[in-house]
Amino acid sequence: EEIYKALGFRLKLDDVAVAAFCSGKTILVTGAACSIGSEICRQLLSLHPKKLVSVDRAETPLFFLERELAEKYPREIFNVHVGDTLDAVRMRDIFSREKPDVVFHAAAMKHVPMMEANPTEAVKVNVLATRIVVDLAKELGVSRFVMISTDKAVNPTSVMGATKRMAEM
Repeated sequence: EEIYKALGFRLKLDDVAVAAFCSGKTILVTGAACSIGSEICRQLLSLHPKKLVSVDRAETPLFFLERELAEKYPREIFNVHVGDTLDAVRMRDIFSREKPDVVFHAAAMKHVPMMEANPTEAVKVNVLATRIVVDLAKELGVSRFVMISTDKAVNPTSVMGATKRMAEM
């Protein structure tokens, strides 16, 4: 909110509506250890969902996130899973066990220069892994799916932007 104010925007989140959206729900976050995913986890736990499920393939950042959340939110229920969104078998296991009501899909390649140099990784993670997670969410009756995307997908001029646009479609 402070960033928006500094830029001259007025942003007022409806905390009551957002809290109601989370209340009583099991929420799963992919890419939970990345900068965006971890902040989503922090914000969601502050709203007291029924349970938060954090998934990421990056073991060390996920470990530190788990420790931080346990210290900051000792009364909240959350589970942490090491898993790659490209691994359909692992994702099915996590989804089947945790039974999320809502998915925040933040797992993605996000750095333009790096994806220009590694386009196949951008396609694998941003397109194929998104398809796996979306299909599982649909098949297993997840009621809401929130895809974290980017302005670069609006009119893509890079590999990363194009793969995010494909994922959105």
